[in-house]
Amino acid sequence: MEHGSDAGGDPRRFPPTRHSLVQAVRSDSAELRRRALEGLGASYWKPVYVYLRLKWRLTDEEAQDLTQGFFAQALQNGLFERYEPARSRLRTYLRVAIDAFAANEHKAANRLKRGGGVEFLSLDLQTTGNGTLPLDIPDGADPDRLFRREWVRALFERAVSDLRASCEAGGRGTRFAIFERHDLEAPDRGQSLNYGDLAREFDLPRTQITNHLAWARREFRRRVLELIRESTSDDEEFRAEAREILGVDPL
Repeated sequence: MEHGSDAGGDPRRFPPTRHSLVQAVRSDSAELRRRALEGLGASYWKPVYVYLRLKWRLTDEEAQDLTQGFFAQALQNGLFERYEPARSRLRTYLRVAIDAFAANEHKAANRLKRGGGVEFLSLDLQTTGNGTLPLDIPDGADPDRLFRREWVRALFERAVSDLRASCEAGGRGTRFAIFERHDLEAPDRGQSLNYGDLAREFDLPRTQITNHLAWARREFRRRVLELIRESTSDDEEFRAEAREILGVDPL
């Protein structure tokens, strides 16, 4: 039997224990700066990769190499530390930096050399069996819009992963399984599941299905808000992104 309270709190309220990674890269602690850069890399590597593939017409291998090189340079030259929130959103700042980096690499006709004292971020460049990353890029797509789409997708994927791990560790595996079945799998497969279907599938009362789904959705949205906070520099940018992505105004 699952345990734990269903009281998820107000899903709009941002937990005070999480901090902006953009601010953390300016910390006096080398370890804190390192973790912040790793976190930003986790949020932005896929948007950077897709942007390079589309706008700069690179192959999968070239885009992976340049993505790794871009974040290595960011680590070396303080790219995130130099960011000024008052001038633009972080993703706009990054797109400009990506274009400058790609242009310089293209002009030099080589890639950033491995080794030589260069420290690389640990990026999860997951590929398929043939070594390529699958891309869902519509014809005539705008690179800037795709960059934002992939950033949002990365936030959602990380939030789902965090929620799954938390549920498994906390004995709430059924709650996540119901959320995954109804909100993640069914729409992706073009299916429509009602609560009666889920009640029969999981052998639970409909009321319990309702409660489990409500809890999981609150927890998912809370985790998305946490990740948005990590990837934004101040309250104004955080609230703007939260409104655009989730349609909520965090307190």
